[in-house]
Amino acid sequence: MKSVYDYIIVGGGIVGVSTAWQLQQRHPDKSILLVEKESGFAKHQTGHNSGVIHAGVYYAPGSLKADFCKRGVERTISFCAEHDIPVENCGKLLVATNEQEVERMNALYERCHVNGIDVKLLDEVQLKLAEPNITGLGAIYVKTTSIVDYRLVTEQMAEEFKKLGGQISLRTKVVAAEEKDEEVQLTCISDGQTMQLNTKFLVTCSGLMADRMTKMMSIPTDFQIIPYRGEYYRLDSKHDRVVNHLIYPIPDPDLPFLGVHLTRMIDGSVTVGPNAVQGWKREGYDKVNFSLQDTMQMLSFSGFWKVTQKHLKTGLDEFKNSWWKPGYLKLVNKYCPSIKVEDLKPYPVGIRAQAVLSDGTLVHDFLFAESARSLHVCNAPSPAATSAMPIGEYICDKVNEKIEAKTV
Repeated sequence: MKSVYDYIIVGGGIVGVSTAWQLQQRHPDKSILLVEKESGFAKHQTGHNSGVIHAGVYYAPGSLKADFCKRGVERTISFCAEHDIPVENCGKLLVATNEQEVERMNALYERCHVNGIDVKLLDEVQLKLAEPNITGLGAIYVKTTSIVDYRLVTEQMAEEFKKLGGQISLRTKVVAAEEKDEEVQLTCISDGQTMQLNTKFLVTCSGLMADRMTKMMSIPTDFQIIPYRGEYYRLDSKHDRVVNHLIYPIPDPDLPFLGVHLTRMIDGSVTVGPNAVQGWKREGYDKVNFSLQDTMQMLSFSGFWKVTQKHLKTGLDEFKNSWWKPGYLKLVNKYCPSIKVEDLKPYPVGIRAQAVLSDGTLVHDFLFAESARSLHVCNAPSPAATSAMPIGEYICDKVNEKIEAKTV
């Protein structure tokens, strides 16, 4: 492997791989390197989610999320069809279980029409006909929601990138970065060896480490990544046909989390989750996790205390339910009463990389930072997996704009 490249992309999740692949398509004569610290792709957020191809129900009209998601659905399904990756268009029901949720449901229904999403409003009787095991006052039926294995999608994108001449360096961790007049110099550790990589332009899609990459580059920002654990259960196999669609609650509009839901997985199983529990380790996937570095950095950030204070009751409820399975189950039983505690089987957790501003604001949309020779994806919220191809296209556009500006 050589040491000088036209472009280096850091991050082997679906956004980083999509960006590398599309950048190589645009610049077939350029040398492009994709760097990932793990031994494979999609090891963090991409590989620890519900596997849903979202239709874009929740997102504010005109936001990047709304635009990316709508275009991402079609491109993801098309890509999967081209490469024989299994996709199931099962549809989704957002179920209202009380009058407050009915009001929120009606508001979401109107937003769907503004965003051009094909939906249908179901009353209580229609809901019961569609889902005999689900209880609610009504629901939004989203026809265009599907499920897929995003690990397979990411790995296939990486293969397409390599076919075009792109290079990949796994087990390569960036430990230092410095921008000079004509290039960015990266110091990396790969298989225990220190090496230096140089590039004319750097793109980082670092997820849980996004803020640390900008700090390495001395780029002034007003955010920090706060990790939230998303804990799932898999239902006992006898419940594999308990639902015909994906079943979601009506979300709280003040929070970026969608609530505990029933998800049919592409392998035929059904999962329950995720919740949103404060994490004390950015890559902590065990039941008990703690990192002194991650915790001290979080506690020294004013935005952490402000967002925690604002959502204290919700946070305490999530913490309680994390350790008390009947409390977690109650979130499911409000719309699916047939599930019992003994039906909840272990399943891998996910960690959400949530960007929080210093004033305590949860960043709901995409957030970018840049310098003369670098561009950093600082917040890529759900539905980043669904939207990975439009996001990659957007990043490539911004990179081209910066390169062209330097040559004028």
